Amino acid sequence: MPLPWWRVFLIQFLNIAGLGPIFGAVAGAMWGPVAYIWIVLGAVFAGGVHDYFSGMLSVKHKGLSITEIVGIYMGRPVKQFMRGFTVFLMVIVGAVFIMGPARILAGFTPDFNSMTFWVWLIFIYYIVATMLPINKIIGRIYPVFGFALFFMAIGLITALLVKGYHMPELTFDTLRNFHSEGSRFPIFPMLFITIACGAISGFHATQSPLMARCLKNEEQGRKVFYGAMITEGVVALIWATISMSIFGGVHELNSVMNEHQGNAAWVVNEISNSLLGRLGAVLALLGVVAAPITSGDTAFRSARLIVADFLKLKQKPVINRLIISIPLFGIGFLLTQIDFSVVWRYFAWSNQTLATIVLWTITVYLVINRKNFWITLLPAVFMTSVISVYILLAPEGLNLPGEVSYPAGLFVTVVSVIVFVFFYNRSRK
Repeated sequence: MPLPWWRVFLIQFLNIAGLGPIFGAVAGAMWGPVAYIWIVLGAVFAGGVHDYFSGMLSVKHKGLSITEIVGIYMGRPVKQFMRGFTVFLMVIVGAVFIMGPARILAGFTPDFNSMTFWVWLIFIYYIVATMLPINKIIGRIYPVFGFALFFMAIGLITALLVKGYHMPELTFDTLRNFHSEGSRFPIFPMLFITIACGAISGFHATQSPLMARCLKNEEQGRKVFYGAMITEGVVALIWATISMSIFGGVHELNSVMNEHQGNAAWVVNEISNSLLGRLGAVLALLGVVAAPITSGDTAFRSARLIVADFLKLKQKPVINRLIISIPLFGIGFLLTQIDFSVVWRYFAWSNQTLATIVLWTITVYLVINRKNFWITLLPAVFMTSVISVYILLAPEGLNLPGEVSYPAGLFVTVVSVIVFVFFYNRSRK
């Protein structure tokens, strides 16, 4: 479905944004100004590269989904794993991006409609949206939401400046862990998992092929895929800055987050009301609501297309879409009954794991085609260490002590590099 590049850009930006650059940046700000380093370097050298190549490889392979592309370069066993893992991630994304906005909408209407009501209403929208071709709803209204989401962030940071709030700076004195439970939540790897979509996100690799099918020219790929990631990084920087400023400092942000059990939705609501007033807050929060709903919609759409590619089931007949969609929606609804914070943490780790696999896939592609593979090898190695240490160290993982987790994570990373060196030497011969 060919679309103008600017429309594809706005849809891509809204698809990948979701709650990540907002909720993730708010939570990541608890570590202090060090979050700026990860957002900037991550978006420029990891996330943007990851998004660009996942989109352009799909263009090169006639619109294939990322799971099929991984299979081409990493082999059939990895492809089969990726099919299941990616669908699992997409359903988690859909559930997370239902629960977040439903909680905000329920806060708007405490006397009329509960969170359950909004969950059902969002699900009905998902069913309608995934049944229709991309140009019927997504192509028409998503660019408007994408434009609104970016300018909502600009409006918030402008209000922060006008009202004279002190913004934190990154200096040698502030280059440390400000988290209230720093011993349990070290900067590495916790920060790099918490701030996902604002720096690098595997979810984006599932969305880029959707837009790859809408590009009219390969030259549009850089401003659509790389440009959307950089734009999202800017939004994450804005929300991290506001979060560290609005309550008086990073220590105060930690106190507020602990008081409200890490409820980033409450912080977003408080920020919007404080900076923009009641009417402005409503408009801002509607943007915050629209972003995750639209990302959840395309997450389920991506899951449906991945399953359809696997089953070789053509998606033009509506009945074929329903055969795949109904079970996916059913699993997603069950996940909305689980504690949001638990689902979010598993989403964050699985999200970064997918990004790591995609980075290794792109590196293999670049080696095979004798191009500069260092631009993806370095972030692939770094992210391998992040996800390895995290799953060993985190409470929702194996919860092992740091003396075990860090050496074991380093061992996994070294083994990955050794395997790559063998592959590289073999490919050169």
